Amino acid sequence: MEDPIPHWPGELVDLGGMAVHVRSAEPRPGAAPAETAVFVHGLAGSSTNWTDLMGELRDDVRGHAIDLPGAGYSPAHPDGDYSIAGHAAAVTSLVEHLGGPVHLLGNSLGGAVSVRVAATRPDLVRTLTLISPALPDLMPRYGPARVVLSATPGLGQWAMTCLRGLSAERRIRATMAMCYADSGRVHPARLEDAVVEQRRRDALPWAGSALIYSARALVNEYFRRGEDNLWRLAARVTAPTLVVHGRHDRLVDPRMAARAGRTFPDVRLVLIPDAGHVAQMEYPTLVARHVRHLLRTGNPDGSGRSGETADSGMVRDRVRL
Repeated sequence: MEDPIPHWPGELVDLGGMAVHVRSAEPRPGAAPAETAVFVHGLAGSSTNWTDLMGELRDDVRGHAIDLPGAGYSPAHPDGDYSIAGHAAAVTSLVEHLGGPVHLLGNSLGGAVSVRVAATRPDLVRTLTLISPALPDLMPRYGPARVVLSATPGLGQWAMTCLRGLSAERRIRATMAMCYADSGRVHPARLEDAVVEQRRRDALPWAGSALIYSARALVNEYFRRGEDNLWRLAARVTAPTLVVHGRHDRLVDPRMAARAGRTFPDVRLVLIPDAGHVAQMEYPTLVARHVRHLLRTGNPDGSGRSGETADSGMVRDRVRL
């Protein structure tokens, strides 16, 4: 197992009334990517979830990974707004700060946030890549049930207190086991990084509430009706879209890809049979290949025409090790 690349350096970015921490991938010497990409992590994640994929794409785009308000190294939201709309506003402000439009990539909660950004601000999004996006799915599954319990008033705080009684390493290993198809693929250095980061976050007085309120916001989206429902927003996305699922995802049912194929106007679906919930972390080279094709063509099915849908089937991309 090769040593992983270091996490990209980051800095606090003032977005006017709010500051967020952003990690940026440095282009290789002599490379000068003309376009920009923004990466949005999932619930309980951070910008470091994108380290390897950003490395794979550093010759193609200038990559910037945000720590959503209250996550990673970003401070608490000044107004305590951890709703999907609140997170989307932070991403939108960052894209405007970078001088968009950008290629927007989101995983899990970050996928839901990215759908809202792409639907409400199409002028800021060139292409949209969603990896196991947390779009409403009311079918009972173990992973989502845990999110619902953690978001329930009273229970969330109780669960957080109970978890604090466990070692950081034990909690991180449990998270890896839930998110990866095979947690044995986690490099020991990445595991240690995550443990150190968990200990740091445990010392932050607002970290627990930011996580609980973000989880609660995601659950609320599952029951939202009307024009702001995430599936209705997905139908309004005009950017060419790539949706990637892992067959062994315990948190987002990969069968939801069929609905994505029927909903997004211009979409290609990819199933990675050996991946779980964080395909960009498990198989960054493979995911990068699909993203690169989207960047190259501007249309994920390679037809060069907009408005086509890939609901007739899903690309099943076996991992070549």
